[in-house]
Amino acid sequence: MAKGSSKIGGWAFILGVVVAVLIGLFGNLSPLWLTILVVLGLLVGFLNVTGAESTDFLLAAVALVIVVAFGRDVLSAVALLGRVLEAMIAFVVPATVVVALKAIYSLARS
Repeated sequence: MAKGSSKIGGWAFILGVVVAVLIGLFGNLSPLWLTILVVLGLLVGFLNVTGAESTDFLLAAVALVIVVAFGRDVLSAVALLGRVLEAMIAFVVPATVVVALKAIYSLARS
């Protein structure tokens, strides 16, 4: 992977986390912000997660998705936390899909 791609992926990750937290704390997940988070997540999935990191990334991402999905009742009691996690999911899910597809392709190829 080229060094420039790694830097773009790293900055996309940092920006995605910061934007997700700020949206959760101070705004709402409008279609524009959702699109921005999805694009940043795709960049992270394509540029930032290597084959060696795929399993760890997928495990962490699945844990996050499960916690948010099954913890909605608890999270609704703390609306601020729920909004932050919803924005975070909008960022993480596209990256997870890309990394999972890359891992499946790698397995099918070998």
